[in-house]
Amino acid sequence: MTLRLISHGTQVFIAAEYYLPLYFQSVKEASPLRSGVLLVPLIVSTAATGVMTGLTIHRTGQYRPMIWLGTALLTLGNGLFISFKATTSIGTVIGLEIVAGVGSGLLFEPPLIAIQQGVAQDDVGTATSTQSFVRSLALSLGVILGGIVFQQSMDLKQSQFRAAGLPAAIIEDLSGKNAGSNVLIVRTLPPAQELLVKEAFAWSIRNMFIMFTGFAACGMVASIFVRRKRLSKEHRETITGLKN
Repeated sequence: MTLRLISHGTQVFIAAEYYLPLYFQSVKEASPLRSGVLLVPLIVSTAATGVMTGLTIHRTGQYRPMIWLGTALLTLGNGLFISFKATTSIGTVIGLEIVAGVGSGLLFEPPLIAIQQGVAQDDVGTATSTQSFVRSLALSLGVILGGIVFQQSMDLKQSQFRAAGLPAAIIEDLSGKNAGSNVLIVRTLPPAQELLVKEAFAWSIRNMFIMFTGFAACGMVASIFVRRKRLSKEHRETITGLKN
């Protein structure tokens, strides 16, 4: 259950980190450099919360409350991303980034501690490597699934593009498989068509976050089943290597 929690948490975190720059560049016409700068609130809030979470666990020995709060904030933050539109202000986006970032930061270390406390001392290495594998797998799946939803959503907008009089070549560039690499096309369109394309990008990215909010909600349910175990202050040496 804890591994499932880690999997869903990683999928959702990487969604914001990977796909928010697409929103900034396609809908807000930000350059790649500026889109990176606009992502800083998410990164900083995640890192700062991760440090504070580690210090809190060190002082209190409690890790389950961080997991519960983290999954709740992660679900809330990504749920609020669903409200993104072509007209959403940058200030609003930054505020929602911080909410999601705090949720992600709360989930950096506590799930690993929960796993390590739930296995025998000799199995900590195996549990830790399994956790790393699950996180890496979830990261890859999160990017892939998000891309699939985005591409399918952009394809659903093709009829609207044709009705708006967009040239066939531009419509092809805005098809699902090509849209992510042609965000600069937005700047070359007349105002009415520009708004239509921006709304299409925003709607497609919104659909991604609907899916990721569902993943985060599954993680929130899974967190309920994380067992409480007292953290030991005693150090026990473990002999590594092959056993006879």
